[in-house]
Amino acid sequence: MPKIVKVNKMELMAPAGSYEALAAAVKAGANSVYFGVEQLNMRTKSTHNFTMEDLPEIARVCKENGLKSYLTLNTIVYDHDVSLMKRILDETKASGITAVIASDHAVMNYAKKIGVTVHISTQANITNIDTVEFYSAYADVMVMARELSLLQVEAINKEIARREVTGPSGKLVRTEVFGHGALCMAVSGKCYLSLHSHFSSANRGACVQNCRKPYVVMDKDEGTQFEIDNEYIMSAADLCTIDFLDKVIAAGVSVLKIEGRGRAADYVFTTTQCYREAIDAYYDGNFSSEKVADWKDRLSTVFNRGFWDGYYLGRKMGEWSDEPGSKATKRKVYIGKGMKYYENAGIGEFLIEAQNVKVGDELIITGPTTGVVELHLGSLRVDDEPAEGAKRGATITFPVNEKIRPSDKLYKLVPVE
Repeated sequence: MPKIVKVNKMELMAPAGSYEALAAAVKAGANSVYFGVEQLNMRTKSTHNFTMEDLPEIARVCKENGLKSYLTLNTIVYDHDVSLMKRILDETKASGITAVIASDHAVMNYAKKIGVTVHISTQANITNIDTVEFYSAYADVMVMARELSLLQVEAINKEIARREVTGPSGKLVRTEVFGHGALCMAVSGKCYLSLHSHFSSANRGACVQNCRKPYVVMDKDEGTQFEIDNEYIMSAADLCTIDFLDKVIAAGVSVLKIEGRGRAADYVFTTTQCYREAIDAYYDGNFSSEKVADWKDRLSTVFNRGFWDGYYLGRKMGEWSDEPGSKATKRKVYIGKGMKYYENAGIGEFLIEAQNVKVGDELIITGPTTGVVELHLGSLRVDDEPAEGAKRGATITFPVNEKIRPSDKLYKLVPVE
């Protein structure tokens, strides 16, 4: 395959639902991260959100590592929310956050007034070039509706160039699509099941995920009931585009977003790393089916509900998961916590608080600053003596090629049976 030369490489955006995930995204090669604060974002129920006080630190971490930072402020906004919305945007500007992701016109309007860059959320359901033109008065980047095919996305990108649709920056509008992670059965996530059943609105970031549960159907005339045990008929399998990422890039997409602000740091690290490698491989001219197979295998080790290609390749119906939880081929088991790091020797010290550990185990270390460190335990010492394993209560040391901290946690990865 000949080397492909392009001026601008597609931006890879990773989720950051915690400082651990933020550090993992940085380490794995993300170009940007997105995150929420307070309650006006679409993940208020499923993750530990940052607060406004965290914005300066997030901006600092991103700037020091060359990443763009995007604040999600993408819920429906009511009158009683406007004061909080304005405070968040004021702090966003003061902290130097790159942009805000919004769907409510009130957010767009105030952001424009104070000079905060806007990206249009998928909640706005952008499906055509005329809608792109409308929002170009507010935004330079727009997330396309998740139900579009790549042919439709490509057609919109061509029309942006032909009509010379520019955003507030004066540059051509860029398009963004979701590339990996959970999908909602509803159009662009606009679901009302949670509101009807629990008075907890998905459009306010408080979805209780009714769709991920098993259901029984009943014949209303005779009362006969059947349990649907072969598929979770409303629970979509996870999106995965790494098989055809070359087609996504060729469609003119500028930003690829990984879903998962509610996921752990190891999910963020693995997914970001795989898509980083895939994007780089495309531009280097060595994107191949062999590499895709390896990426898919690695992606399957972290949280997933099974994979499908979404609607990008022209499918009309979703693909549903056949079990309620994750299909990850590996799971994390907590081992203990970090104690010290001996920099000159490159040795980490850990206290074993839970499960046993032995030479040969596959380990993960996570932490707010450390992010994610993966390693196979080649050797360890207990009380400074060589050992083949250690039990709960022991203090162990082993080589680690990156600095670890007392806030770090140690896990081992075990196969899911």
